Amino acid sequence: MYKMDAMQTPQPKVSFKEQMHQAREDAILQSACRLLGEKAFDAMTMDDVANAVGIAKASLYKHFCSKEELCSAAMVQILGRVQAYLAGLPADMPPLEKLHALVRWSLERLLTNEMPLLPSRNSTLRAVLMANKDYLNGLVAVSDQIGEWITQAQAQGVISPTLPPLVVLYTLYARACDPVVSFLKEGGQYSDAEIVDLVVRTCFDGLAAR
Repeated sequence: MYKMDAMQTPQPKVSFKEQMHQAREDAILQSACRLLGEKAFDAMTMDDVANAVGIAKASLYKHFCSKEELCSAAMVQILGRVQAYLAGLPADMPPLEKLHALVRWSLERLLTNEMPLLPSRNSTLRAVLMANKDYLNGLVAVSDQIGEWITQAQAQGVISPTLPPLVVLYTLYARACDPVVSFLKEGGQYSDAEIVDLVVRTCFDGLAAR
């Protein structure tokens, strides 16, 4: 008796309506990410998101019932992008170079408002994120990968072994929302590429004369 192989089982077709729904949701998340980079959570409104996407606010609420839910989904999506970037780095790249690349990538996203500003400690978003399993799992996965590279770089003597790895990790995370970037950008004295180079240098080399 002939049995169809599981790999050959035809997949159900996605309806045009479902495709349009997903496309609109992707546009909503993309706009939310950008607005979180421009305004941060507390200043952003659902009206801002609806206007950015070009839809009615009522349509926005068909996808996300609150600003917290929307921004949580956006933050989960961003963590996914970070994980994809880390996974795409060459396996034979030295750990310090991987950390350099990560900070550089984060700064480039920050300059184009693609990297959300972190919510304040008393923000309602922070509490929602801490209760979001997908966000926490993504954060742990990213932190574990970066932490592994930090300890490898310390073992090689290219990052001070006297620094607790957690301090190094948080220092690298802080570059993704470093106000120095916007200060230099607004000053107009440096190009985006020069700003990235300067912040990477101060992050890894410090301020002491070499």
